[in-house]
Amino acid sequence: MRPEHAPETPATKFLRQHGIAHSNHLYEYEEHGGTRVSSRELNVDEHAVIKTLVMEDETAKPLIVLMHGDCKVSTKELARQLGCKKVEPCKPEVANRHTGFLVGGTSPFGTKKTMPICVEKSILDLPLIYINGGRRGFLVGIHPHDLVRALSPKVVEVALKG
Repeated sequence: MRPEHAPETPATKFLRQHGIAHSNHLYEYEEHGGTRVSSRELNVDEHAVIKTLVMEDETAKPLIVLMHGDCKVSTKELARQLGCKKVEPCKPEVANRHTGFLVGGTSPFGTKKTMPICVEKSILDLPLIYINGGRRGFLVGIHPHDLVRALSPKVVEVALKG
């Protein structure tokens, strides 16, 4: 753990404005390391590290999917549950434009654009989750019920074991 203070990001501002208690966790970011690296660095189960994935439907309308770090999203099942033809990941530069965050540092809190948010149902059963705080190498620990209170996400069941 590096001794520096947690960064101030649009995500941490959002959490403060909404009165959401969170812990700050900085770690050494590794390009393409993903949740495997963050869970190892923070010594937490990868299942409790939540990925913020920016996707789009067939009309290029963006949405965010929150998924366990050790799972993948069934985009077919997601499209079915959302009632659209198809859902696919956005290109990184498109995702950056929608959220205002760099891919690898995308948080569902404090995004530039307001987008629909979907959360994998089993995430809500966890006692504590670690989710990006708006910068590469920075996660915040929060309670899933606070995530629901702040974001009012649509609950979906689209996880595929990674």
